[in-house]
Amino acid sequence: MNQFYLTAYGKKGEHLINEVVKASNDEEAKKLALARLEEESLLNAPSRLVKSSGGLLHFHP
Repeated sequence: MNQFYLTAYGKKGEHLINEVVKASNDEEAKKLALARLEEESLLNAPSRLVKSSGGLLHFHP
């Protein structure tokens, strides 16, 4: 399992979610992250998902 980092921000820059997502590949990580954002009603909030190596997989301004 690889580690990915999901962060969602509020309008003032505060962290609403700052979690580790464990997945076997990039696509699975993105699917899990988007499901987590949907669960918290944060799909439209600024958010990002990055690999532990630093690659950006998802960004929503």
